[in-house]
Amino acid sequence: MSELIKDLGLLINAMLIATPPLLFAALGSCFSERSGVVNIGIEGMMTIGAFTGAVVAYFTGNGWLGFLCGGLAGAAFGVIHAIACISFNADQTISGTAINFLAPGLAVFLCKALFDNSSDSPALDTAAKLPKMFNGVFKAGSFGYNVLNTYPVAYLCFALVLLVWFIFYKTRFGMRLRAVGEHPQACATLGIDVYRTRYICVIASGFLAGLGGAYVTLSTVSQFRPSVIVGQGFIAIAAVIFGNFKPQGAMKACLLFGFCNGVKALLGANNIVSPHLISMIPYVVTILALIFFVGGSRVPAANGKPFVKAK
Repeated sequence: MSELIKDLGLLINAMLIATPPLLFAALGSCFSERSGVVNIGIEGMMTIGAFTGAVVAYFTGNGWLGFLCGGLAGAAFGVIHAIACISFNADQTISGTAINFLAPGLAVFLCKALFDNSSDSPALDTAAKLPKMFNGVFKAGSFGYNVLNTYPVAYLCFALVLLVWFIFYKTRFGMRLRAVGEHPQACATLGIDVYRTRYICVIASGFLAGLGGAYVTLSTVSQFRPSVIVGQGFIAIAAVIFGNFKPQGAMKACLLFGFCNGVKALLGANNIVSPHLISMIPYVVTILALIFFVGGSRVPAANGKPFVKAK
């Protein structure tokens, strides 16, 4: 029984490590997609957030400042995406793809410029990372240690789901956000500023994706590497589709993918299955989720369609 409880604690711990970056990025994607702008640049925005968070924390010794700056770096690329897609009516898929090349490339370039031609940033001291809750309260390896002695951001992202849900369904801005993603022309005739609403949502999308990337380097990995995000942005987008473009649905999907990472960590720790097969679990589940559930998702009617204001 004690081994079962220990394994359960390890599983929950792995979920609390893997789910937050996905959930931050997925909530950001919800903002963009529900407003009518496709944002597949989430991966790139997470990467630049991961780089910025690690570098700011390294030079300042403040993990929280690094976390915030990571979000702001993602927001900066959200601005670029918004200008291209909203102001200039660029193809949204191409713009997002360009960001997925531009942001990681810029991150590696700046990393080499700052750290003696190295594509990896120096490892962060424990004091420069995000702090843990209840540090020293529980015995290492115990159930309480694995579940509660984790980063507060891991629980903050779940509170953020409630906040985003409230914004979407209980505020005037949320009503306009959803309407703009469905019938932008009708919204414009009613005096709703479609451009401003979409700008806010796309920038918020980048900010949250940047926070997700910064969480990775400021908690689990402790440094920036070019492969630090490894497809998590695309998994977050899949979670949004799987969750029917709703924050609560995206959370359930992210928990599923986080659970898969937990199973991966548990099987890897026990040497039950080949590590190469284990590493495939989250991606296989993502593909299966898209195959079996994407047909049941209702995409916002104006999603991906440029809005041109009638003169």
